[in-house]
Amino acid sequence: MVSTALLTDRYELTMLQAALADGTGERACTFEVFGRRLPEGRRYGVVAGTARVLDAVRDFTFDPDLLTSLRGVLDERTLDWLAAYRFTGSIEGYAEGELWFPGSPILTVTGTFAQAVVLETVVLSILNHDCAIAAAASRMAQAAGDRPLIEMGSRRTHEQAAVAASRAAYLAGFTSTSNLQAGASYAIPTSGTSAHAFTLLHDTEAEAFRAQVAALGAGTTLLVDTYDITAGIATAVEVAGPALGAVRIDSGDLAVLAVQAREQLDSLGATGTRIVVSGDLDEYALAALRAAPVDGYGVGTSLVTGSGAPTAGLVYKLVEVEGRPVAKRSTSKVTQGGRKTAVRRHRPTGTATDEVLGTGFTPPREPGDRPLQVPLVVDGERAGDLPDLPASREHLRRALVTLPWDGLALSKGEPAIPTTVLASEREVAR
Repeated sequence: MVSTALLTDRYELTMLQAALADGTGERACTFEVFGRRLPEGRRYGVVAGTARVLDAVRDFTFDPDLLTSLRGVLDERTLDWLAAYRFTGSIEGYAEGELWFPGSPILTVTGTFAQAVVLETVVLSILNHDCAIAAAASRMAQAAGDRPLIEMGSRRTHEQAAVAASRAAYLAGFTSTSNLQAGASYAIPTSGTSAHAFTLLHDTEAEAFRAQVAALGAGTTLLVDTYDITAGIATAVEVAGPALGAVRIDSGDLAVLAVQAREQLDSLGATGTRIVVSGDLDEYALAALRAAPVDGYGVGTSLVTGSGAPTAGLVYKLVEVEGRPVAKRSTSKVTQGGRKTAVRRHRPTGTATDEVLGTGFTPPREPGDRPLQVPLVVDGERAGDLPDLPASREHLRRALVTLPWDGLALSKGEPAIPTTVLASEREVAR
């Protein structure tokens, strides 16, 4: 087990030491994770990384080596407290695969101030990354329609982020990943083909194709754009026969090249050979290829960088102390005090209309309301029967169906549904 306490930020430990010293560290507190706004131009967010957060909280311990490195930075009281640290509070939040909107209480952490404050960095580092990747992947999956998407961005990001990105992409609708660690860790289907280096290794393109077919069978995917695409397709069919599984095109005007490739393959009798394209694709490029005879896509850089939004912009804020609402009043960074309870309202047709947050109380239920928060950790123990990755993937698929038709548009616009915050009488009185 690798301790995730290594992700603790120095300022969290500064607050911890001071709170332990004056006795406020034991006050019962509630922190919430939410986004003040969606990334620019986005109409919905996707909750991803929840299961990874729960694993991180479980593994959040300070081993002797880490504590030794903090000696001289923290006092002995704080070091002793950290040595015995185990989270014994409770966490609830949106199910993984749920949609979120500005103000949505994606995660609610309840415990003593000391226990909860040290989790801020690890929680936000996971959720900000995974939610960003999942939102980008979801937009790409919507643009791709029923055509399969291969996640292949491992070479464009940190080695650990690559595995997390693969997981988030699969949750959001990608079909497979080229990352073997993600496949082994999360049972995600893996796929991949050769790169240009394999073709360049051989004296001729035909020799490279023959070697690949001999090793992997005629159902393999041959990369045909190392030299001349037309010649490459002709050689591929000559070597593998009309039963060739697929050809991949990684450069050029993909829409035009796909049409030409389809015509050429059909003329050679390879009518069942699929066309896979890759090369700096994002959701807009995928949408532009909708009318092209493409059978699948490989997406890398734009996915693992969040397609322009590498972070979801989530924050972790204290909203309640000993049952008393607290809030920031800073200009442009005002927060809404009090613990929130969230429901999503729907028309009889199933279309979502509003996200309603009750501050300090549960909003009155109306027909079509769906509660959004579920128990995740209770008194330090992980809640039972939490959904696995395939179930979270299905949850997102169902949630997207409820959005208004323009909520899935790629063009810039307002959030797909508005968020309404209702205050309790206690809040109004304050």
